[in-house]
Amino acid sequence: MSCESTPGNNYQEVFDAGEFTKARASITHIFATNQTLDPQERLEMEFLLERMNRIEKDFTKTRKAVVAEIKETIPDVSDEDIRRWEESKALEFRIIDGEKRYFNRAARNLFRIDPTAKAIWEEKHPEQEMTSGSGAKLELDKHYAQIIRAVETTGQRYVKPIRMRITQSIDVEPGVVPEGEMIRAWIPFPRYIRGRQVDISLKKATPAQYILAPSKEALQRTIYFQAPALNDEPTHFQVSYEYTSYGMYAPVMAESVEPLQESEKLAPYLAEEPPHIVFTPELRKLSERLLQGEQNPYRKAQILFEWVDNNIPWASAREYSTIGEICTYAYENGHGDCGIQTLLFITLCRMNGIPAKWQSGWEFQPPDDSMHDWGVIYFEPYGWVPMDVTYGLRNAKEQALRWFYLSGMDSYRLIFNDAVSQPFFPAKIFPRSETIDSQRGEVEWRGGNLYFDQWDWNLAWEVLETS
Repeated sequence: MSCESTPGNNYQEVFDAGEFTKARASITHIFATNQTLDPQERLEMEFLLERMNRIEKDFTKTRKAVVAEIKETIPDVSDEDIRRWEESKALEFRIIDGEKRYFNRAARNLFRIDPTAKAIWEEKHPEQEMTSGSGAKLELDKHYAQIIRAVETTGQRYVKPIRMRITQSIDVEPGVVPEGEMIRAWIPFPRYIRGRQVDISLKKATPAQYILAPSKEALQRTIYFQAPALNDEPTHFQVSYEYTSYGMYAPVMAESVEPLQESEKLAPYLAEEPPHIVFTPELRKLSERLLQGEQNPYRKAQILFEWVDNNIPWASAREYSTIGEICTYAYENGHGDCGIQTLLFITLCRMNGIPAKWQSGWEFQPPDDSMHDWGVIYFEPYGWVPMDVTYGLRNAKEQALRWFYLSGMDSYRLIFNDAVSQPFFPAKIFPRSETIDSQRGEVEWRGGNLYFDQWDWNLAWEVLETS
């Protein structure tokens, strides 16, 4: 009689405990023994297997490697320092099968998250910018100041247009997919947004046959290609287009903001969207403490915006598909990249009666660029206005400048997405590499999804004209 235990159905429990080997064995056992498994449950278990693989790719650093990297800036780092940083979650790690593994960018992030470490970094590296941007703050501040002045002068909401040319590509190397098998690829494509992102002109597509998703219906818009895998060279997909992007500013005055009227159109943007936009008890308590009975929607948004800006510093993030509940992750860990910060702010706004929604694509600060996430927020009677909690409060005495990114946006944006986790057109068969957003692209074949480490992508851009 064997004394070995048979894997059970507690795969979620052992996964949560970091016992990946046991979780895999449990799921494999279920697949082998349960012939009437619900298709949705099977899909969820298959994706959990994929999530574990992705988590292991994000957490590869050993303690020795992380400490060595920290010592480049803090030579006398101690075991007590490491313990304290781990406890405060400034140094991110996971226990996987009993082994402590650190996030690949944990050491770098420490100097973004921990105030003392950040001060040391800034003293030793005064010329380096610690956030996702290029550090071109003076030029950016000058640009959005010009937007405010143009709005005040012209009375128009959309000003300072920029004409851009974009070329984005995906390359699948030989051998990733068997020769002759059809590869399906989706490259993000800009949505038409009246007044803000207009005059979109497709210039070239490779292969020449494609399917362009409709701008209005596709909230995460793409251009779709397919081509057979090659044996001796990469399978190449590429699109080039031009578009015009406008800066925007709404001079919101708190005393002019009216109470929100019940609206069927706004209702979705006041609701939860599990698993990442959830009104948890912890966030409700935080809201009560921060708002203290404040009723004015704009002042509430200011309080929440400032709290996220001051308390959730930007840091490089894991792939979103590896995070179970992003708003909870942001609050519990006290840091996040632009998308994590934005989802937390959207959650806080919605649970306090302020409609808010996602928006994302790319940001440009010539000569630099970055994938970026931000959002849109609603104030009556001003309507929808953009916001960017990652750019946060600006270092300016003038209130319009200081709060620019709560009702304004610079001209240098490229918008692909107006919601989270939206279906592609045509539909993707297998789970996406990026389950929340769409900025790099997605690739699959009949054998399954191709994750980001199985293909290369590139986005090149050029400013054609400025106002």
